[in-house]
Amino acid sequence: MENYEAIFEPLTVKRMTLKNRVIMPPMGTNFANMDGSFNNEHITYYEQRAKGGTGLITLENACIDYPMGTNGTTQLRIDNDQYLPGLWKFNEVMHSYGACTSVQINHAGASAYGLRLEGKQAVSASNIPSKKGNAVPRPLLKEEILEIVKKYGEAANRAQRAGFDCVEIHAGHSYLVSQFLSPLYNQRTDEFGGSPENRSRFAKLIVEEVRRAVGPHYPICLRFSADELLEGGNTLEDTLDLLTYFVEEIDILNVSAALNDSIQYQIDQMNLADGWRSYMAKAVKEKFGKVTITSGNIRSPKIANDILLKGDADLLAMGRGLIAEPNWVNKVKNGEEQLLRKCISCNIGCADHRIAKSRPLRCTVNPDVIYEDAYKEHQVKNHLKMVVIGGGTAALEAATTAAEVGVEVIVFEAKAYLGGLAHEIARLPDKRRIDDYVLYLKERAKQLPNLTIHLQTKATVEMIEKIKPDIVVNATGAKPLLPPIKGLQEQLANPNRKVFSIFDLLNNMENFQEFTGKRIAVIGGGAVGLDVVEYYAERHAKSVSIVEMQPTLGKDLDMITRISMMDIIQRHGVATYTETALTQVNEASFTVMQQGEEVDIPFDLGFVCLGMKADHPLMEPLMDYQKESGATVVNLGDSKVARRIYEGTKEARDILTTVHQVDREKSRQSLKHYSYQ
Repeated sequence: MENYEAIFEPLTVKRMTLKNRVIMPPMGTNFANMDGSFNNEHITYYEQRAKGGTGLITLENACIDYPMGTNGTTQLRIDNDQYLPGLWKFNEVMHSYGACTSVQINHAGASAYGLRLEGKQAVSASNIPSKKGNAVPRPLLKEEILEIVKKYGEAANRAQRAGFDCVEIHAGHSYLVSQFLSPLYNQRTDEFGGSPENRSRFAKLIVEEVRRAVGPHYPICLRFSADELLEGGNTLEDTLDLLTYFVEEIDILNVSAALNDSIQYQIDQMNLADGWRSYMAKAVKEKFGKVTITSGNIRSPKIANDILLKGDADLLAMGRGLIAEPNWVNKVKNGEEQLLRKCISCNIGCADHRIAKSRPLRCTVNPDVIYEDAYKEHQVKNHLKMVVIGGGTAALEAATTAAEVGVEVIVFEAKAYLGGLAHEIARLPDKRRIDDYVLYLKERAKQLPNLTIHLQTKATVEMIEKIKPDIVVNATGAKPLLPPIKGLQEQLANPNRKVFSIFDLLNNMENFQEFTGKRIAVIGGGAVGLDVVEYYAERHAKSVSIVEMQPTLGKDLDMITRISMMDIIQRHGVATYTETALTQVNEASFTVMQQGEEVDIPFDLGFVCLGMKADHPLMEPLMDYQKESGATVVNLGDSKVARRIYEGTKEARDILTTVHQVDREKSRQSLKHYSYQ
């Protein structure tokens, strides 16, 4: 067991002492009330991360200028003293666990939430939208710029009075300060535009105003996009130059990356390595010698510790990692690394829910981001038995959850391994993080003496009858959808075939390692088909083609994955056929119908990835068993409807509703029986 001592070394910045090097960066939640105030669930969400040992909790970005500076469907406000009581209460709770606190103060500029602007035009450095397709903002007048500068100072003073230990200025990610710093947005010709010094002037005025507002001994942090990762945008070298104009009064440099149009590098896509961004923090630290924060898919304690030991950064920002695992710090400290519920960077419940769909923040691998393990306090009162058929992620989540509240659980998995489709998809190199969830579920199951798992055991109703369970969970997963297309079954049965399903690839990865000179054709532009495209395009196959009946590819993907997939398609010149139907499968080509014309797409390897469909062969006999025995039968996960891991995990945790209903009924029956004696 490693100690990872660097992670747990305290750090003092002015009058703030952090107990360890792990910080929770600001991440919007859509938990706030519509008026910008806190509610109890919102505070409880942060409390879990403070309780879990996090050294510094940075409250999500708070609006300094309502409504023009607001963003997100709901957002906390810090533009008025009326918000001080809620902010003070937040700090009381966080401090009770020994966590320090900060708050990010921000003006959204051109990224403002349009529905709150009451018909007004958003403001920015120039008239450039902060994202392709967004509304056009108007340039701020000089007197408006100076008024906003004052509001930053007022907000910082408010943060100090509310009990925060630090304040963070947001100068990245396509918000207002970023819109002045970036040449992609700033086309001004006055003293706030043009040269690096002029583009830095707004940031400099804000930093100076904030310092005046909080005094010399209060830590100020600055978050910024070190490399905008867009053609014509600021590079790392450009940002190092810009910082020289306003870094003097900054104590902590929070080194992030990217803008709205390169968001897959801001909210990191799945295939980016742990700590991939730390080279940026290293460059910033070496130039300015100030306390520096790095981030970027940091999940592994070893890599986190190594970043600190190498001196690349002083602090580690774990955003989505702490959504998934609020107890990251305590588990690492207590030698429970194998029980870390690592974020898999799927970006579904966090980024996609919040940004793309205006929903409250959720998580694929953590089915309760607010109350975490509170369900374990409600143990069953009776001896209950539960059989789970299947060993995929939904099955394991349901099994472990039920066992943790006292149910005796028996799992039957027909295959020789656990994890189901999640484990199989993780065989693709770019999707390997998904296996972290499977590993966590397996380790969690090992801790439970009342949970038994039988591998290579195909469940039957006869087996279940002998066990006499109170609850049966069917979670047998899904299988590929292979419609009756001319030639498809014949080619899949061809001993020398060149046509394959997704499972042919996933279950025989060693046979699909040749890329050079290979022509690849994929039928189906959903998640599975795009995973195959990614696999071959990123490894420089000769050519890759993809066919989709819908007008767009990946329409059901989360926003980050879809953006990253479209980037792959563009960079590698993938031939895209949308609104195109497969009509025939040939030995070395697909015949498709596009705009009323038949087209042949030749290939060396062809993949039919038309999605998945529920596979539940036992459900009918199980329903008969339910009628005969009185047991409760539940069908969940992909065996109910083929979906993402996110939906399966949530459904699996909801097994608690069934468990407690059955437990109450058993208590009622026992009481009734006792009353007759």
